[in-house]
Amino acid sequence: MLAINRRDFGGIALALTARAENLLGAAGLDQTLRESCERRKIPMAVAMAATAEKTIFGGAYGKRDSASGVDATTHSIFRIASMTKAITSVAAMQLVEQGMLTLDEPVAKHLPKLGGLEVLEGFDKSTGKPILRPATKPVTLKHLLTHTGGFAYDTWDANLKKYLEQAGDRAATAVTPLVFEPGARWEYGTNLDWTGRLVETITGQTLEAYFQGHILEPVGMRDTGFILPAEKFDRLVGSYERQRDRSLKETPRTQPAPPASFNGGGGLFSTAGDYVRFMQMILRRGRGADGRQILQGKTVDRMASNQIGELRAGILKSVKPERSSDLDLHPGFIDKFGFGFLINTTAYEGGRSAGSLAWAGLLNTYFWIDPRSGVCGVVLMQFLPFADSEALGVVRDFERAVYATKT
Repeated sequence: MLAINRRDFGGIALALTARAENLLGAAGLDQTLRESCERRKIPMAVAMAATAEKTIFGGAYGKRDSASGVDATTHSIFRIASMTKAITSVAAMQLVEQGMLTLDEPVAKHLPKLGGLEVLEGFDKSTGKPILRPATKPVTLKHLLTHTGGFAYDTWDANLKKYLEQAGDRAATAVTPLVFEPGARWEYGTNLDWTGRLVETITGQTLEAYFQGHILEPVGMRDTGFILPAEKFDRLVGSYERQRDRSLKETPRTQPAPPASFNGGGGLFSTAGDYVRFMQMILRRGRGADGRQILQGKTVDRMASNQIGELRAGILKSVKPERSSDLDLHPGFIDKFGFGFLINTTAYEGGRSAGSLAWAGLLNTYFWIDPRSGVCGVVLMQFLPFADSEALGVVRDFERAVYATKT
């Protein structure tokens, strides 16, 4: 299999040479990615690494899909799922900067649906019915951006899973109950879905329109959006699901229909190169490549700092193993959460510095931003379950190779 598209690689190298810059250790990084995917039987992956001002590596391994045999390239388009959340967080913080939102006011002021929330405490042992009580604290934007609002996903919360199974079709139109009092703990959930609704309500624009006008176009993310144009379908990669025998079953590629609504918690299509541009904006403390200030530097600093106090973030215990494995990106250490990002307080061995920012997407897409070292990286794959051990292995292999090359 071709590990990196020569035309893409040559174009990158030529552009960098014109600025008297070089791809650092590209051959070694390419070999690491290729060998890691082969060893771990990953059908396709694209990875990129960059500093604040330049791309230092871009490589692709495997095929867009098995039916066509077309090579994946650095321009291949992926469903990035929850990597959308960081972009939604930027949108919300832009509105905070403008005084259109505040972090500590109840979001029910703008979203009345969130005004009478209930907390799911468990289930009655005799009847099996849910035990619900009114929440005593309001949900704020700060809660939503830090996943401390009490909203959960049924993929990782057994009580919510049981509640939704009992509710059936009624759950589709109702606000799900909280699984804890706002601010009581960290739990990954639909908080950024509601943040997206908040952005739409305040701006009067759809999330797609707001993102394009205020983040994606200014940052130069021309292949990112909630809608995949038909002319870009050839660049969309296929997806897979791991079977009981550990094999990966491919899902045929089809043109995605435009969504009925836009979800701040997930749903964007993007490329490795586009997401690198977003991460470089964060490394430049809010400045886009063309000099435009997307966020104020002090806002980026705030997003990149611990906003959950003594709480612990980043550990997910799956109750739907077909969708996700258990996740602990930093075993043995306590991680924190800022506004939109997981933050490791201790450096990764052979990798990112303490204070780095990260998150991921359901189909095994991952990124990290290391402000201290001035490096960012993204690895895109496309299969379930999330947090697959082999997928995480590819990310670790690539990350260590990036830092070994850098030093």
